[in-house]
Parts: sequence; structure tokens; C-alpha cells
Amino acid sequence: MKYLLFATAAALCSAPALAQEENAGDPIIVLGEGLEDAPSVPAYSVIELDRQQIIATGSGTVEDALGSVAGFQQFRRSDSRSSNPTAQGATLRALGGNASSRALVLLDGVPMVDPFFGYVPFNALAPERLSSIRVTRGGGSGPFGAGALAGTIELTSADAATLGLVSGQALLNDRGGTQSSLTVAPQWDGGYAVASGRFDRGKGFFTTPQAERVPATSRASYESWSISGRAVQQLGDALEVQVRGLAFEDNRTLRFEGADSMIRGEDLSLRVVSRGAWQVDALAYAQWRNFSNVVISSTRFVRVLDQKDTPASGYGGKIEVRPPLGTNHTLRLGADYRSNEGDLFEDAYSAFSGNLTENRFAGGSNMDLGFYAEHDWQYGPITLTGGLRADRYSIENGFYRAVEPDGTVVTDEDFADRSDWEVTWRAGARLQISRKLTLRGAAYSGFRLPTINELYRPFVVFPVVTQANAALEPERLEGWELGMDMQAADWMHLSATFFDNRVENAIANVTLEPNLRQRRNLDAIDAQGLELGTRLAFGTFGLNATLSLVAPEIEGTGPASVLDGNLPPQTPTFAASATATWQPADGALFAATLRHVGRQYESDQETEPLPAATTVDLFAQLPLFGALSGVVRVENLLDETIVTRNSEGALDLGEPQTFWIGLRYGF
Repeated sequence: MKYLLFATAAALCSAPALAQEENAGDPIIVLGEGLEDAPSVPAYSVIELDRQQIIATGSGTVEDALGSVAGFQQFRRSDSRSSNPTAQGATLRALGGNASSRALVLLDGVPMVDPFFGYVPFNALAPERLSSIRVTRGGGSGPFGAGALAGTIELTSADAATLGLVSGQALLNDRGGTQSSLTVAPQWDGGYAVASGRFDRGKGFFTTPQAERVPATSRASYESWSISGRAVQQLGDALEVQVRGLAFEDNRTLRFEGADSMIRGEDLSLRVVSRGAWQVDALAYAQWRNFSNVVISSTRFVRVLDQKDTPASGYGGKIEVRPPLGTNHTLRLGADYRSNEGDLFEDAYSAFSGNLTENRFAGGSNMDLGFYAEHDWQYGPITLTGGLRADRYSIENGFYRAVEPDGTVVTDEDFADRSDWEVTWRAGARLQISRKLTLRGAAYSGFRLPTINELYRPFVVFPVVTQANAALEPERLEGWELGMDMQAADWMHLSATFFDNRVENAIANVTLEPNLRQRRNLDAIDAQGLELGTRLAFGTFGLNATLSLVAPEIEGTGPASVLDGNLPPQTPTFAASATATWQPADGALFAATLRHVGRQYESDQETEPLPAATTVDLFAQLPLFGALSGVVRVENLLDETIVTRNSEGALDLGEPQTFWIGLRYGF
């Protein structure tokens, strides 16, 4: 509770900021952000979403905005209102997964992946608080690169100048759900503060098809809140301090009455940025998380598991130094540290008698200390970049215990501590052929530690049991890509990237028996693919579109040989998104988004298909008077059936057709 109060206090005196030095000839300095982007950024496959794209979605969620990047996926197709929170792992490039994130997600430089489970708390990342999102696809070796196996998703908070002194919104949907937020962002000479709160609530929809519903079937109801605050202050000409606080809670019910889940978290971070001759970016953060979940039997509709308490914490930081080497060279020298620990407390019950059968306890910790160096060299139309990273990691204090109600010990295991070094690298080149055409190429490697959840926590999605595996090895990726960017006309930008990525020791939920799975290291997941993108802008009209066509497959020998050649679970081979916009007047915006996600499979056996789905979302904002606007949103306009889970023919469905109407002020 004390951390929640601390985060709340930070929120009330907080902010993202943009202040500018306006002396003639001086560069524009953006307060509240990190150091200027390195020249190496354009050498990789990068997509940037601006604020308009982020806040003009049908659902008003961050994951919806990220869906505009073809190839981005969570473990399931559900968003943060109708999925189990632990299924919200983020990945890119059809590299599959088991609900843990294979992409590094950063908010103002701070890793947001849960320290125990590896999911992303998307419900806490309100789109209206953001100014931009940058998605870099492919492994990385920069700060916190140990988590950037499939790529990096960088979220940047909006500053006070962007937000205005007061902004907010209140919306209502046709099922009685509400979405509301309020932000206050005062500015002063050399700094500013932003305090923001958001509250979402709804009775939800039936994720169970009508023919499969029983008296115990429940709507996917949800209630979530988050408060966020940031303070930014410039000290002198080149130094600034940034403080950020975040607190959130999310409660959901899925499938059956009593199948309730909850996540709660508090974050604090401090960042110091120096833009002098020797540039420095130093960051420290602390995170506290908890999760609870009740599993209901799908045959007797009674409680069989109460995952009542899963406290976890994460601590870390980084420091990066850029020495003055002239205008053509950028050298980044840095170190970062992450330490995660967590415990599980759960009770198992008999589906027949309802009596307590076992108390279970599990937990552990992992740590990563990384050192990196990256050098960019610009020579006329050529940019060359190369980076090397060395990580010392440890996996420690792992245990699992099961005790009967009378105190009889059923299982008591302590797992051996282990540690090692991992060395990763990346290199890239960019060649400006002409004003209109740029070629680029890159090769890279990366790695990801297994999460505490993957190592030690078994779980049940009744009737399927998935076992943990304390012997899991880190995942390692090696890959390369070739791409081009073309300014075909003043109003048309085109991009294309071909990539080949291979994840060795990929961690997956491997089927052992019909109702039994275990987390195991596969030999590899190999994926080759083509990514296309276009941006069109003519007058008041615009179009942003991306497409991903991928051929991923599992490579397996020994016990996993039966999976050899199969698609990774939950992985489509084709995805596309296109958003058309029209801005007829100041403050007015109309947008339509068409998305298609191809067929995929529930598990590694390729026996439970999730059919392809095509959706259309609409957004309209019309100014009423002053800074007040009316908003209309439509999710899944055509009411497409979106299958999100298929367990031996028992289906879960995604968001049906949903209409929203409301007001916005200051957007």
C-alpha cells in the first residue's frame, strides 16, 4: 500500500514535457525524452505511430494501435478487456510464444514486461498519455537488449505542450461499458508536470458461443483503473531530471461466474539526461506487481484452483555515455541491470467434493547485468553501425512445494542455481541511393531469459494442465534482413523488408498427452518473411498500411520430432492492416481501419484451428465548441466472428460489434 501511495503522490506532481530552446540557430531540445536518436535507427526495420494513429482507434486501447503494425501479436487475439492478463505477451515477426513477451516493451525507457510472468500490462498504458510509438523489428543489442529477441516497442509519453493544461474524455458503449480519463498538465519555465487518471468498466460480452453456454457462463466483465504522473525539470542548459510514477489495477471475469482474475502494479522511475559535450542518459526504476486468478471447472463449474497471491518485484537501471567524437561518429557505451523475483501461492480444490486438496508454493529470481557498445559512422550517403553486448545472467532460488491440508508434504523441490554469459551483436548499413531511394541491411543476434513463471509455475486452463520446467535454457535468436525505403512521390512513401530469423531453444508449451503440456525448449523456430508498408498523404486524406507474409515453422528432434515442420502455436502466416484518414477541418478527424489476421492454430499439434478474421473499425471526431469534441467509435463494424481460443472444439470469441459515443476535451 505504501508503494501505491508513493506512486499516487508522484502522479500528482508529475509529467511528460516538451520545452524548447528557441534561440536562433540552437537545436530544438525536447524535454522529457532521452538522448537524440542514434543514426543507426534507419538501418533497421522501423515503423513509427504518431499521436493521431494512437488515439484514433475503435477500442481506445494501446494494443489496438499496435495492431496497425502487421506482425505484432499477443499470445491470443483478445485485447486487455477480455483475455487472461498472463496471455498478453507481445511478439513480432511470427516468432510465436507461450504468452511471454519476445519483444522488449519500453515506456520512457523503462521495461514494462511483468517481472514474474513476462506479459505487458496494456490496460495501464493509456493511449491518450502517449505521443508516439516506435516499433523496431529484429533482435537488438542496445540498452535492455536482453529482452529484445523479436524487436523493441518504444512508447513515449506526451508532453504538457501536446496535452494542454486540461484534457479528458468520457465515452459509453452500447452494452453500458464506460471509458473515461482526465489529464492535468501545467507548464513552467524549464519544466512541467502531467497527472493523469483513467477508469474503464463494462459488463462485457459472452466470449462463449451461444450454443455452448450453460447457466454458469459469464460475460467477460472488466473494471480497470490507472493513475500516472510525470515531472520534468531542466537544470541549467544541458541537464534535466525526469520522475515518473504509475499505479494500476485490473479485474476481469472470463467464461464462467467466479472465474475472476486481478492484476495490480506500482512503478517508480528516475531518469537524468545530460546533453552536454559528453552526453549521458541514466535511469533507475522499481516495479511491484501482483496477480490472482480463480480457475473454474468447465465440466462441473466449480472452483478447482485459486491462484490467490503472486507477488513479484523488479528493479533495474541503465547508464549510457556518448563521448564527443565529431558529427560523423556516434559511440554509445553503456551498462544495464535487471533483477526480478516473485512467488506463487495457490490452493487446489476437488471438483467433486469442493474440499481443499493441496496448498502450492513456487518462486525464484533471475538477474541480468549487461554491458554494451555501439558505434555509428556516417560518411556522405552511407551509414554504418555495429554493436556488441555481453550479459551476465543468473537464475536462482527456484523452488516448488505442494502440501496437503493436513501438512503432508507431496512435493518439495529446490532447484539448482545457475549462471552464465551471453554475447550478442548487431550490425547494419544504410545507403542513400538518391533523394527518393534508400537501401538498408542488418544482421543481429539476441537472447531472452526464461521467466520465473516459465521455470517454476504450473497452470491449468481446465481441463488442460501445463507443467513448468526449471531446466529451461535461454532463447537465442540470430537473423538478418534486407530492406528498401522509397519516396515514390511527395505524397507516397513505400517500404519493404525481407527477413530471416531463427530462435534456438524457443520455449513453448509442448503437448505430452491430450490434457497435459509442459514448457520445453524446442530445437528452433525458423521464420522467413516479407514486410511491406506504405504511407500516403494528399491534402486532407491519408493512408497507412502494413502487410506481413511469413513462413514460420518449428524445428524439432527427439521428443519434439512430431512437431517438426508445424506452425508455432497462435501464429498466423499472413496479417495486414490499413487505416484511411480524413481531416476536413481543424479538430475534425474521420478514420477507418481494415485488418486481416490469417488462420492459425491453438496448439503445436495443428489440430485446433483459429479461422482467419477480417475486421473493420471506424472513428469520428467532430469539434462542437472550443476544445470540446464529439466522438463516435465502432469496433468490428461487420460483427466478424473472431475465434480466440479452441480447446478441443470449445471456443472463445473476441470483441463483437460495439458502438461507442462520447465527448473529448483538449484532444
